[in-house]
Amino acid sequence: MVDDESGFEDFRIQVEVMGDIGRLLLDDPPYPEGLTRAISLASDDAIIGHDVRRLEARVAVDDGDVVRALHRAGYRREGRLRQARVRGNGWVDEYVYSRLATDEIYTRTGHTGMLDSVLPTKRVISHVLIRDGAGRVLMCETTYKPDWELPGGVVEPIESPHAGAVRECLEELGITLDIPGTPTLIDWMPPALGWSDAIEFIYDAGVVDANLASLMHPADAEIGHLHWAEPDHLADHVTALSARRITAILSDRTPRATENGFPV
Repeated sequence: MVDDESGFEDFRIQVEVMGDIGRLLLDDPPYPEGLTRAISLASDDAIIGHDVRRLEARVAVDDGDVVRALHRAGYRREGRLRQARVRGNGWVDEYVYSRLATDEIYTRTGHTGMLDSVLPTKRVISHVLIRDGAGRVLMCETTYKPDWELPGGVVEPIESPHAGAVRECLEELGITLDIPGTPTLIDWMPPALGWSDAIEFIYDAGVVDANLASLMHPADAEIGHLHWAEPDHLADHVTALSARRITAILSDRTPRATENGFPV
């Protein structure tokens, strides 16, 4: 246990050290005006003076004083633990923060790195609309849910939406498609079915010739079957949101943005 009073009377920050990992421990509130400086000094002492590689801190999500102080001291949020702390007669969630010995702290990059860990993020999804010479739309029947989907899926971290569309089609259909660089529809999806909200890019890859279509096959274990669906029958197999978006693209291929499949 490393104690650091950091020059503040009647307030002590402790760092519990096991090997090269430390955990920041705080007294109960009220906290002093210099809480940020106290946390910074205790953290610097643990990392520089005691060879701590990683410092961790847990704080109730509604404890705004500590949350702000950790942000200003360069700690980065790693996650959220649900119902991890008793508060009164109930439970509250906790944020998990960390600071590494290798993190930049007192620089612009350090500040933006902290912000990047706490600001909201959204899922990004890329799908591709493909038609055959008869005007039918290619749909994927998955093995894990009843409704069909356009080829595509969730974009990986540090992957562009277009690159994600190309990769997903290769993984699901077994071919590399020539996909235009500009999406035909960008749609905001509200929370649904346990998912948080997301941004979806839908690319119109046009009409594929019969030879290329014959090479397509379920190339991923999550794809049970491929179907060439008549546009008039799509509503029987897809969600209402998917039906709105596909219908919108088939009726007007002008690039645009929608929200929940409706014009903004």
